[in-house]
Amino acid sequence: MTDKNDNTAEARTRWAEDRTIMANERTFSAWMGTGLGAVGVAVGLKAVFGDFDPTWAAKAVASFFLLTAIVIFWAARHQACQTLQRLHDKDAEPMPTRAFTRLALLMSAATLGTGAILWAL
Repeated sequence: MTDKNDNTAEARTRWAEDRTIMANERTFSAWMGTGLGAVGVAVGLKAVFGDFDPTWAAKAVASFFLLTAIVIFWAARHQACQTLQRLHDKDAEPMPTRAFTRLALLMSAATLGTGAILWAL
């Protein structure tokens, strides 16, 4: 009877780690969404304060939100990679850490492009 209980407990532990890996990926996704929200605020500021004088002030505040978005993207990547290193997958196949890095890099590049367009307008 003890062997069966040990096997059941071991299986539950394996599944718990797999669920944590999937939760880590969902958390990373949520952080990316938060970063995109900051980009949206920056674009919204340009729309709301389009004729604001001095224009550099509105652009500076929008740039602050863009910088915040980039910090969020890289903080999410850092946290997701650290969490993944502590866990060992059993049945689930986790997203590789290079995918977290690639997504953070692409989102940062898109955010910088958005900033360049906002300053050119």
